[in-house]
Amino acid sequence: MEYRKMEKLNVNTSLLGFGCMRFPTLENGKINEKEAEKMIDEAIANGVNYIDTAYPYHNGDSEPFVGRVLDKYPRESYYLATKLPMWKVEKVEDVTEIFNEQLARLNKEYVDFYLLHSMNKTSFEKAKELGVLDILEEYRKQGKIKFIGFSFHDSYQVFEEMINYYNWDFCQIQLNYMDENEQAGIKGYKLAEEKGIPMVIMEPIKGGTLASLPEDVAKNFKDYNPNKSIASWALRWVGSFSNIKVILSGMSTYDQVLDNLDTFNNFKPLNEEEFECVKKVVSELNVRTKNGCTNCKYCMPCPAGVDIPGNFWLWNNYYKYESLSYINYKYQMMKKEDTLADKCIKCGKCELLCPQKISIREDLGKVVLEVISKKEQGVK
Repeated sequence: MEYRKMEKLNVNTSLLGFGCMRFPTLENGKINEKEAEKMIDEAIANGVNYIDTAYPYHNGDSEPFVGRVLDKYPRESYYLATKLPMWKVEKVEDVTEIFNEQLARLNKEYVDFYLLHSMNKTSFEKAKELGVLDILEEYRKQGKIKFIGFSFHDSYQVFEEMINYYNWDFCQIQLNYMDENEQAGIKGYKLAEEKGIPMVIMEPIKGGTLASLPEDVAKNFKDYNPNKSIASWALRWVGSFSNIKVILSGMSTYDQVLDNLDTFNNFKPLNEEEFECVKKVVSELNVRTKNGCTNCKYCMPCPAGVDIPGNFWLWNNYYKYESLSYINYKYQMMKKEDTLADKCIKCGKCELLCPQKISIREDLGKVVLEVISKKEQGVK
């Protein structure tokens, strides 16, 4: 197993971290505990020592299940990470109540890595206003938390503000070869590296999307090395950056565990040729984009309530990855909010404002035909 030293914290973590939000499930939606325990045991037997869970994972079942599985291992043999759900925090007392509930669920006396979960500008301001970090520092003094960090989903500007606000022990961002310029991105990585703050990475395979690329695109990887999985390229790309100390993988099958262990038990960063191969894949995926929407939002608000950039995100990403399942979460959220393209009244106001001169009305019609109708028909 590849290990990386977090110099700031003087700890050695396995580069592969076990993300506990995508366990296999039974027909009733509950965790398939027998299979999931087998997966965790296999990972730990092969040297994985960083186990990451959170309050809401598997509808609240992940923390207690993970706690039970880890009971059989010496407490000092692994690092346990969980997170404070800031969206549930409305007053100071909520922090104490939730944290104590988490310790009880996990059946542990302390958490190694404790994160403010899924931080953005709004939750950051709330955390500052309520003095959440002061409370966590008190728990650290009591030995209930070892290291304090945050996981992040917002713009680079917000990331910069957050990381400079406090002497964080570590931070966690989304990063993969398709998202270099999304959220904190590579700029965020470089800033954390400059500040000596170790990084944990989530979504290295973009929710599984980079494990099953369109066949003609995947051919680039298979031609170069037919013996390695498509997913391994995404993991090795992330692991090629030295300040990345843990790469979280939300494994949902035993075979995925074995494949990841194959990657990390004999880990090799990408060489120059392999980086070029990844660049070619990125280029070929981006070419599949259907229009040039940059999400600038000059077209918004729409008089009919259509989320115009959101619909183009659905359309572009469906064609980019040939996967309706990848866009499903955002699609369902937009459907619930009633902001899908079928609400368009073709007034044309948006086209007068679009700096990219996109034929918005025509393209929204294509979204209806090529994405929404397929989703409504149950196409996968």
